[in-house]
Amino acid sequence: MSGHVVMPQGLPPPLAPYSPGMKAGNHLYTSGMLALDHAGQLVGGDDAAVQTRQVLENIRGIVEAAGGKMSDIVFNSIWLKTMDDYAKMNAIYAEYFPSNPPARACVRADLVKPQFLVEIASVAYID
Repeated sequence: MSGHVVMPQGLPPPLAPYSPGMKAGNHLYTSGMLALDHAGQLVGGDDAAVQTRQVLENIRGIVEAAGGKMSDIVFNSIWLKTMDDYAKMNAIYAEYFPSNPPARACVRADLVKPQFLVEIASVAYID
């Protein structure tokens, strides 16, 4: 089975050679999304809550372009620049996954550029 690229309108341009989303059968995989707007500009500055919201909106765009919804996400990988932002990220994250939240992992890591505070990659199963 081969996959096909999911590249919704309004998504920021990739920072490197990758596809924002890849759908293979009923599975959708997103690349790690950052807090970038449609023009590739940082959203949220040093506010992890604002960055988290932008990241999840970017993921929503990919999931919906593939025919799914946020409740179809079954796993998220989350990277935080500092665990000091864990509570802020969780507050926004809970708004997007209010019931039956997906499985996830969350770790502290250096992100691709120092201004990024949150990165999330998702796996969805779209029936």
